[in-house]
Amino acid sequence: METPRLEGGRINLDAPRYDQSTFLGRAKHFFTVTDPKNILRSAKELDDAKELLLKYRQKKEPAGTTDAQIWTAKKVYESAFHPDTGDKMFIIGRMSAQVPMNMSICGCMLTFYKSTSAVLFWQWINQSFNAVVNYTNRSGDSLITNEQLGMGYAFATTGAVAVALGLNHLTKSAPPLIGRFVPFAAVAAANCVNIPLMRQTELLRGIPVTDEDGNRIGESKAAARKAIGSVVFSRIVMASPGMSIPPIIMNYLDTKPFMKRWPILASPIQVGLVGLCLVFATPLCCAIFPQKSSIAVSKLEPELQEIIKQRGGTPLKYVYFNKGL
Repeated sequence: METPRLEGGRINLDAPRYDQSTFLGRAKHFFTVTDPKNILRSAKELDDAKELLLKYRQKKEPAGTTDAQIWTAKKVYESAFHPDTGDKMFIIGRMSAQVPMNMSICGCMLTFYKSTSAVLFWQWINQSFNAVVNYTNRSGDSLITNEQLGMGYAFATTGAVAVALGLNHLTKSAPPLIGRFVPFAAVAAANCVNIPLMRQTELLRGIPVTDEDGNRIGESKAAARKAIGSVVFSRIVMASPGMSIPPIIMNYLDTKPFMKRWPILASPIQVGLVGLCLVFATPLCCAIFPQKSSIAVSKLEPELQEIIKQRGGTPLKYVYFNKGL
C-alpha cells in the first residue's frame, strides 16, 4: 500500500512511497534504496533527479511529467542524497553500494580466514568500509572531528582483528565448519564498537527530534542511544545470512571432487553466495526498524521534556528522529 498523497493527488515527496508503519512497506522501500543499479547513476542523472523534485515541489515541473517519472526521480535522489542534510553522499557509503561492496569483502573474509596476514588485511578493509558507511549514514546534521573519526576507526579495526585472530587460535583444533564462522563473530563484535564510535558525536550531543509534523524540538541523547542500538542490531542481523549460510554450503562443497580439482572456484562461489544472501538480507534488515523512529517523551532528558511542556497545545506523547542506517 502506498502512502496517502497530498491534496490534489500530488505525490508527497516528504514521505516514502510505501507505508512505513508495516514491515512489508519498509521492506519495499529499502529494496528501492539498496538497489545496486543506483550506484551506476551518473552525477548528471543524480542532479537531474534532484532538480525535477525541486520543480515538482514548486509545481513547476515540465508539462507532461508523469507520476512514474517522479517516483523514479525520488528513488534516484534518495539513493544518493542524505535525508537530513541533503548533501550528496560518498558513493561507497551509499546504501545502494552495500550489496556489491559487502559481497566482495565478506566473500574474501570467508575464503581467506586461515591465514593471519589475510585476516589482518580483510578485517582492515571491512572496517575501513564500515567506517565510511557509518559516517556517511549518520543521523541528523551531527559533526565529527578528524580525531574522533580516527579513534573510532582505530578501535573498531583493532577490535575486529583481535577477535578474528583470537578465535582463529581457539578454533585451530575444532572442526573446519566452526572455523568458518570466525569472520562473522569478528564482524559482529566490530559492529558493536565501530558504529557507536563513528557516531559518538550523536551520543555526546544528541540527535534532532521533531514532532509528528517534522517541526524540530531539540536534540536528544536518549534518542541517539536508541537510534544507534537499532542500527547495531540491524547490521549484525544483516550480516548473519551472508556469513553463516555460505560457510555451511562451502563446507559441503569442499568434499566434492570438482572442488578438489579446481580449488580456484572456492572464492567466486563464496562471493556469489554471499551476494545472493545480501540482496535480500540488506533491505529486509534495514526494514526491521522504521527509518523515522519514535521515542516516548517520558524517556527524554528532563530539559527536553520541559521544552515540550512549554510548547502548549496538545501534549506530545512521542517525538520522532531519523535513526540513520
